[in-house]
Amino acid sequence: MMSEISLNILDIAENSTKAKATLVVIQVIYETDKGTLTIYVKDDGCGMSEEALARVTDPFFTSRKTRDVGLGVPFFKLAAELTGGNLSIESELGKGTMVKAVFLTGSINCMPLGDIDSTVYTLITCHPDTDFIFEYIYDGRSFSLDTREMRVILGDIPLNAPEVSHFILDYLKENREEVEAK
Repeated sequence: MMSEISLNILDIAENSTKAKATLVVIQVIYETDKGTLTIYVKDDGCGMSEEALARVTDPFFTSRKTRDVGLGVPFFKLAAELTGGNLSIESELGKGTMVKAVFLTGSINCMPLGDIDSTVYTLITCHPDTDFIFEYIYDGRSFSLDTREMRVILGDIPLNAPEVSHFILDYLKENREEVEAK
């Protein structure tokens, strides 16, 4: 099992890029009064058939031809359920997939969110042709980053150009810290 939730998010979002998504939306929602951390990863990729959707949480099922197991989604589900939370997946062929995981943060089994800033940064810089929307909500306060808006401003400068990628990481860190501090 992965040691932090952000690594699970990275794995699920990587699945989205492999499913040829052009847009991946990641939402992280802390509600400390409810004791929950809710994660959404939505994409406009190829989606899954009903058969694949029914089997996606089975560790001995994978759509890949290079191996016989797929542990990312089953581990994410287990991590959520160990806290008393849950994981659900909706998908439609040709339209995309949405993964929702709810963690009960008061559980001793709830792993930390981890370095979500670096996770989002890595996704954006390693998949410069995919658009990402990241929204971080902490007790109703929020910030977001939308690479589509950045592309309009930057023109032909790629998101993984060093000066842009450094800005992205700083932007994520500074805004998350500001939202959490209020």
